[in-house]
Amino acid sequence: MPIMPDHWIRRMAVEQGMIEPFVEAQRREGVISYGLSSYGYDARAAGEFKIFTNVDNAVVDPKRFSEDGFVTRTGETCIVPPNSFVLTHTVEYFRIPRDVLVICLGKSTYARCGLIVNVTPLEPEWEGQVTIEISNTTPLPARIYANEGICQFLFLKGEGAPDVSYADRAGKYMRQRGVALPRL
Repeated sequence: MPIMPDHWIRRMAVEQGMIEPFVEAQRREGVISYGLSSYGYDARAAGEFKIFTNVDNAVVDPKRFSEDGFVTRTGETCIVPPNSFVLTHTVEYFRIPRDVLVICLGKSTYARCGLIVNVTPLEPEWEGQVTIEISNTTPLPARIYANEGICQFLFLKGEGAPDVSYADRAGKYMRQRGVALPRL
């Protein structure tokens, strides 16, 4: 399962619409970097944030999920409370080819501040904006920036297409836009 290089990512983004909007070269001056890198694509956090809070004593239950545990904010920055997390989504919309699996890793700039990014793999033929969880593991409030790099996606090409893709299964998070909360 080879990892795909920049020229393949560029071709797939431009010709197949795999990443929209697509930034062809990494941008880094005065911002946390984003755009195409040697073997990946650094995506940006959107300016919509769902901040986890325990104001209403909500219980987090993935089978009966309630938005009561979140407050929604929009803006150019977001403060992640200590020992808490925030949900956001990518600016970019992804369309994953049938023979590709995508893995996401957090940016080192944020990791060195105690902020951990979690995203499950993007499966073959999944498409949408990616919901991103950012955990603040520190005892201090932490700032994240909208429209700047938040994570890097790595594209792994399989030996062949799977028998059943995410689209074939009509996956519940298909074509999501904005922050998608847990669904059963």
